[in-house]
Amino acid sequence: MTSTRGATKKRFPFKLFLTVLISTAIDLLASLQISKWAYGWLPVPASTAAPYVDDLFSLEVGIGAFIFIGCVGFIIWSVLFSRAEKYDESDGLPIEGNTKLEIIWTVIPFLIVMALALYSIHVNETLATLGPKQKYDVAINQDPEAVATLDVRREVGPIEVISRQWSWEFVYPDGVRSSELHLPIDLRANFLLSSEDVIHSFYIPAFRLKQDIIPGSVISYSITPTREGRFRLRDAMFSGAYFSQNQTDVIVESEENYDAWLTTTAKRPMVKGLSPGTPLYEKRLKEGDRGWATVAPSAPPMVNDPGNPEAPHDS
Repeated sequence: MTSTRGATKKRFPFKLFLTVLISTAIDLLASLQISKWAYGWLPVPASTAAPYVDDLFSLEVGIGAFIFIGCVGFIIWSVLFSRAEKYDESDGLPIEGNTKLEIIWTVIPFLIVMALALYSIHVNETLATLGPKQKYDVAINQDPEAVATLDVRREVGPIEVISRQWSWEFVYPDGVRSSELHLPIDLRANFLLSSEDVIHSFYIPAFRLKQDIIPGSVISYSITPTREGRFRLRDAMFSGAYFSQNQTDVIVESEENYDAWLTTTAKRPMVKGLSPGTPLYEKRLKEGDRGWATVAPSAPPMVNDPGNPEAPHDS
């Protein structure tokens, strides 16, 4: 007669397996929905680069939501169903480390991080083909022949983007100057970015474009607008007291309207352009020049079209 003592067969934890399976499915569905909502958290997409950046952002939000909901859900489950009795002050079971579990929670995050890294590299390579970037010595900006030989496609531009403390100035190939950036839709625009003083950042959230501008150099950059409208350009690099005011609009319009604007604006006389920091600095001086020391804003640029800072913008 064979003894069965000590040979008790472990039952498959079907109930636990089903609970984990259903919880994971709910977590996955919720994370997918949150990843779709993430597209609406960003400004309107207005360039060929935007969909690639938005897809990457949505993926990262979805993965983050899945991990967050899973961790918080497990904590809530433990608090509700696995907590000790009210007057139970005994020690917990002396459970030692689980090597298999430790390997799992090391390998899975590693795979997630590597997948995100590879996808991010793919997105960056795609953006590099849509908007190639090159850095040149500042002397190029003083030599028209050197500018003409830059390796950029000439669909529109190159448009010189001049940043300073604290204003923007845009110079078009025909010599037109403006305080607001005008671009035709669906045509690749080429920029030559330069700074007259410190580091600035050419940031257009709707284009998903952010490029630091380094003093002493000219950076060529290209992007293709895909949506008509008025979008915000911001200086995203701290450059002194009034850098937060160093904003202007980017106006994307039809090619016909863009050409008409260039023709009309070329006939206008030069006037002072936008310089949002200037009235704030004058107010500071009027009140006694108190507070942290700051430099005086550069003189407003002389432009053909100063723009309309009161006009509503899309993002």
